[in-house]
Parts: sequence; structure tokens; C-alpha cells
Amino acid sequence: MNIEEFRDYCIAKKGVEETFPFDKVTLVFKVLGKMFALTSLDDTDFSVNLKCKPEYAEELREKYLSIKPGYHMSKKHWNTIEIFKNEVPDSLIKELIDLSYRLVVEKLPKNQQNLLNEL
Repeated sequence: MNIEEFRDYCIAKKGVEETFPFDKVTLVFKVLGKMFALTSLDDTDFSVNLKCKPEYAEELREKYLSIKPGYHMSKKHWNTIEIFKNEVPDSLIKELIDLSYRLVVEKLPKNQQNLLNEL
């Protein structure tokens, strides 16, 4: 997966916007204002941060050398996936994007979840 495929996959989800809240190179994807994915446009080594269930995050880190605790994020709830190493299959990356999105949506207030379902 390359950065364009990552962006296209994230932006296609309901209620998603891409923003640069930190600087001009950190691309952040939000669902109804809540972050679920981010990456740096500046790095030559493409990696992404995605939210994850804590127990699953640990399991993934044990299985894949290129999945690490979230860089500059909660180490318990976020993973950094070093995509440039080509170790993690694209299908799993997509599953992890979906999971991150779902985890954020589940924490949204019910009225926002309903709004999202109407889009």
C-alpha cells in the first residue's frame, strides 16, 4: 500500500475529512472531528498511526516487527505501522483502518452516530 491508496481508503469512509491540525506535513483523518488515522507526508519511510483495541495491539506487535506502539500517541490504544517495510499485508492494513474508524465511531455520542448513519 502506498500513501495515495491509504488516503483514498480513509477518505472514502462516511463522515471523514482530512486535516493538518499539527503542522503542514502531518495528514490526519477524522470522522466527525475525531482522529482515527494519521501519517506524515514528510517521511520517506511511509508509516501510519491507527487506533486499536489494547489487547489486539499487543498481539499485532508480537506478530509483526513493523507494528510498534503508537509514535507520539497513547501506546496502549494506538499502533504505528511501518508500511515501508512491506511486512504487513495490505488486506490487514485495511482491516486495521476499518477497526480504527469503528473504534472512534463507537465512542461518538449517539446523535453523531445517527447522523453518520444518515450520510
